[in-house]
Amino acid sequence: MKPYLNTEPYRTHRLKVSELHTLYVEECGNPDGEPVVFLHGGPGGCISEKSRRFFDPKYYRIVLFDQRGCGKSTPFAELEENNIFHLVEDIEKIRSYLGIESWYVFGGSFGSTLALTYAISHPEYVRALILRGIFLAREEDILWLYQEGASYLFPDVFEPFREHISKDRQDDLVGAYYEKLTHDDEEVRRAAAKKWSDWEGSIITLLPPATLPKECTNYDMSIARLECHYFVNRMSWDDDNYILNRIDRISNIRTYIVHGRYDVDCRPSGAYELHKALPNSELTFVDAAGHSPYEEGMFDKLLSIMEGLKKK
Repeated sequence: MKPYLNTEPYRTHRLKVSELHTLYVEECGNPDGEPVVFLHGGPGGCISEKSRRFFDPKYYRIVLFDQRGCGKSTPFAELEENNIFHLVEDIEKIRSYLGIESWYVFGGSFGSTLALTYAISHPEYVRALILRGIFLAREEDILWLYQEGASYLFPDVFEPFREHISKDRQDDLVGAYYEKLTHDDEEVRRAAAKKWSDWEGSIITLLPPATLPKECTNYDMSIARLECHYFVNRMSWDDDNYILNRIDRISNIRTYIVHGRYDVDCRPSGAYELHKALPNSELTFVDAAGHSPYEEGMFDKLLSIMEGLKKK
């Protein structure tokens, strides 16, 4: 299916959600259309023109925003007042500010974590969940990606990530990276951010990317600092299996789950566990796909779901 290209915002907002944080928010598509909110990944990712391509701009009122500390939101890469419950509150503030009664919630990777946590907190405002690359954010999911698991499939790519940390700290890579990413020396922070971002950026597609930026970018910095902050603090949850232990709160919400069969970043088993726990869900494993939503099979399935919702 063809993406909806070049859908420009018809309105942007600078929404102050706390004394510290101000969010960048976009509205695109049809101002009178069916509302859908796009939740980007990370933590620490950002929205872009590509984020709008899943939605028919003649039908949907498309709401997108950069989460706390990333993209065009300010202050940049800020860790204070920044956890998943703050982000849930932000989504509600956006919905209320825009006068939206309920909406479709579309999230991928960490965006799926955030979408599920938001739905658990506010199920009455969710028409349906459209989720990609499921990340349940349990300790086992974090260790798989950043300590031991994905490393078995990409040992050559993992080695520079691991070896950036001294031997005596390699049994806790997330904790060791957090020390570097919060170091007083900017060069120490930037070097660690580049290693962190390169590791994850190298494994999100079925085939490895042709190139990665040689220098540390702002994206590298926000993705590394915020991911590491969230994961070293175990999502600020008091329950490691927070989502599945509260899944009954969203059992009546129609949920569409799309996951790459060869997703190394977020294991397919997490998507399957979520599907089994949700009686009103539909799971599609996309063959010849990894984690990225922009691989052909993944994109086509997500777009077809949004097209199908128009008919309902």
